[in-house]
Amino acid sequence: MISHALGARLGMASLLAWLAVAATAFAPAFAKDAAPPRQALDDAWWTGPILASGASTLPKGRALIEPYLYDAKPYGVIDGKGKRRPAPDADTYGSQTYLLYGVTDTFTAGLIPRFGYRRAGGRSSSGVQLGDLTVQGQYRLTQYKPGGRTPTVSLMLQETLPTGRHDRLDTRPNDGFGNGAYATTVGLNSQTYFWTPNGRILRTRLNLAYTRSGYADVEGASVYGTPTGFAGRARPGDSFNVDLAFEYSMTRRWVAAIDLAYQRDAATTVSGVDAAGAAYERRSPVGQALILAPAVEYNFSPVLGVIAGARIIPAGRNATASVTPVIAVNYVL
Repeated sequence: MISHALGARLGMASLLAWLAVAATAFAPAFAKDAAPPRQALDDAWWTGPILASGASTLPKGRALIEPYLYDAKPYGVIDGKGKRRPAPDADTYGSQTYLLYGVTDTFTAGLIPRFGYRRAGGRSSSGVQLGDLTVQGQYRLTQYKPGGRTPTVSLMLQETLPTGRHDRLDTRPNDGFGNGAYATTVGLNSQTYFWTPNGRILRTRLNLAYTRSGYADVEGASVYGTPTGFAGRARPGDSFNVDLAFEYSMTRRWVAAIDLAYQRDAATTVSGVDAAGAAYERRSPVGQALILAPAVEYNFSPVLGVIAGARIIPAGRNATASVTPVIAVNYVL
């Protein structure tokens, strides 16, 4: 078991290692009087960074399967002033799988099922739990062309369905892996290519997303921190996320990747009555988080690759500092 401090050091070490690798991209590999040849686009194979999803769409009739496995490990609680204090030991093991299909050349649809298992506070989930299910559609607006300046841009729409358990957790608090509310996400994904001074490709993604949730009916202990006997409703706060990601093609198969992201979560409100019939009102503070996700990709072919890295939250406001090791496989059929 990795300790909180060691997990944080490993996460930062992987970030520093990535930065060292990326820095070599700009080291001169040729004599000053010789222009390095440009890497061809078809010479670079990609899996994609950990967080930023692609802006392109699948060709008609093609499918993509991309399962993620992770272990979220908190190492601190960040207060409203940005100060961090220790957090209890915990592990949240999870999976998130993208199942996408090219309906047309410009429209891709799919599902994102989630599962999880938690160990925290000396207690664990009763078994592997079902999380919320997301239905996704993505429409491509523009397509990058070699030599051009227009990036690939797509409009993404997601609807998350409350399939995971979120309340009645009085005897098994670690069984909660859902929000209990429908949530709609509208996003804009973009992707383009740059060539570094040594001729290698730097693929870049910029994604913006905004999520608005509905209300969740809540009974008893829940993921919203309500007590036994509670009856009422909760509304998760709106969320905004911006993600800037880079992938550097070290060789045809090996790629260094990193996400630099920021997320803001508005206040979540809870209202109802407690077991004694007294009014119960709760409003969480606004949360903000800086997110880093360094990773390394290895691509067996243009349609099959694997990525391993970590999602790190080192700073923010009213957030949980954490290191989440991640591994994923990307396969296009």
